[in-house]
Amino acid sequence: MAVVSATLGHHYVVSAGHELAALAAFEVLEGGGNAIDAGVAAMLTLGVVYSDQVSVAGVAPMMIRLGATGEIVTIAGVGGWPRALNVDDYIARYGGEIPLGVQRTVIPAALDAFVLALSRYGTFTFRDVAARAIRCASQGFPRHQVMLDYIAQHADDYRHWPENVDIWMPDGQVPDLGSQFVQSDLGATLQFLCDQELTAGAHRLAGLAAVRHAFYQGDLAQQIVTHQRQHDGLLSAEDLANFHCQVLPSLSRTFQLGGDPVEVHTCGAWSQGPTLLQALAILEGSNVTTLEPGSAAYYHTMAEAIKLALADREAYLGDPDFVDVPVDTLMSRAYGAERAQLIDANLAAPGMPSPGSIPGYQPYHSPVIHDRGLPKLPADTSIVCVIDQQGNAICATPSDTSWDTPVVPGTGLAISSRGDQSRAVRGHPSVMAPGKRPRLTPNPCFIQLPGQWIMPFGTPGGDAQVQANLQVLYHHLQFKLPLQEAIEAPRFMTHSHPDSFAPHRSRPGLLTIEGRVDEAITADLARRGHTVERLNDWTHAVAGVCAVRQDLRSGEIQGAADPRRTSRAMGW
Repeated sequence: MAVVSATLGHHYVVSAGHELAALAAFEVLEGGGNAIDAGVAAMLTLGVVYSDQVSVAGVAPMMIRLGATGEIVTIAGVGGWPRALNVDDYIARYGGEIPLGVQRTVIPAALDAFVLALSRYGTFTFRDVAARAIRCASQGFPRHQVMLDYIAQHADDYRHWPENVDIWMPDGQVPDLGSQFVQSDLGATLQFLCDQELTAGAHRLAGLAAVRHAFYQGDLAQQIVTHQRQHDGLLSAEDLANFHCQVLPSLSRTFQLGGDPVEVHTCGAWSQGPTLLQALAILEGSNVTTLEPGSAAYYHTMAEAIKLALADREAYLGDPDFVDVPVDTLMSRAYGAERAQLIDANLAAPGMPSPGSIPGYQPYHSPVIHDRGLPKLPADTSIVCVIDQQGNAICATPSDTSWDTPVVPGTGLAISSRGDQSRAVRGHPSVMAPGKRPRLTPNPCFIQLPGQWIMPFGTPGGDAQVQANLQVLYHHLQFKLPLQEAIEAPRFMTHSHPDSFAPHRSRPGLLTIEGRVDEAITADLARRGHTVERLNDWTHAVAGVCAVRQDLRSGEIQGAADPRRTSRAMGW
């Protein structure tokens, strides 16, 4: 696969996980919308063209930069467990597991996040930004390979629910590549929301409020709650009506990367965002900058640093409204240096290392539950990044899978099953509780060198997200690869940690790596104690990073998109 040049522009640039989502964002920008309007348009379209793993009724975490002030905020686009949840009864009933179906439903947050972003930071109406998504749902689009790979992997799960089979596996089989995919019910649902907006009159904010009301209190809410009751679910009308996403400051730290003091911003501990900051802090205390990029020593050090950070993710991270998370310590220089001392240059940790010790905190020590064989494709999420002419920027990672919960009949909507990233285990920082949010894998990111450049970036890929983002940052900033080349460089993934998705199994010692890496290097990694599995030369099993970067001095914007998926960048 040849290296693709970055997309260049001086007005606006978008990079998204599918070309039709990039088109949706670009159309909004062409029509006078800002980056936030464009980002919501892309997310709605991703909920159609990636409906296997992005739901309009799922999650939608966002990171937004306001061009006028430079302020960076996050929208915590994830809902909590229903208030009717009795944790002890749930644990006893399901034996500490989180079963398939509506028993893993949390309050759907994406639609509220879309309306919140448009109301507070956007300029367009809902129908302005939903037009491309409705067209793709109602008139169809060609099925792509990434979608078909996931449908094939989860075919047996889909077969639990006839409604899901009818949508994603017509005739009970995995569809053909390029075949037309029409989602009439989903298109009608999006059109219904637009119609509700129109009935509210000409005022934009009143129209957006009507969209929200229709979903969280009106006809759609009634359909969702009725479906929950029919399937023994817990989600109630009160859960929906009372839900609102939080707008929160980002977490950030400055790191010396490539000789520059670069600010790295992530979402809070309701996601795995802090883990990227901790991994950077551990590498800051290591010798990684002295190693040859792409060497066995380099891959080994990166992998061991990631394992240490993921060990602390498992031990400490949970919804900060319920859990006191020591985020300042986890991403600090001193703690990172302490953890870096545990990296043996010649020997890999045999599994996930023990968590670090932080005074005043009791870490959770996760039992190792082995999963044999190669890991499945990392399940979840897509990505959109936009920078507009006014310096507004957005990165968002909408998500939620369609194979593990039944669709609400007649709507095309799979209601957020993200409860499977909680734990039904007392003592775990992400143990479920009424109103408590699961610890999300989706985590949009933003970096900047103040006064010089800005860059929203991120990726799908579950537990691969932090790992891919970290490797791309080092390729681009520390080792000075152009942005598109940094994204295309070979990547690895470590799997020693518990999977964030139920049933939370791990594969101690396993390191998967793309086949473009020389066999002598992977043999060296094996000698250091890694259980190495070589993947295809190019594979979306190692995530699919998108990024947009603007030089604030020249105004030039470049967009880069990962060829491992259906990602595309567009700019002017």
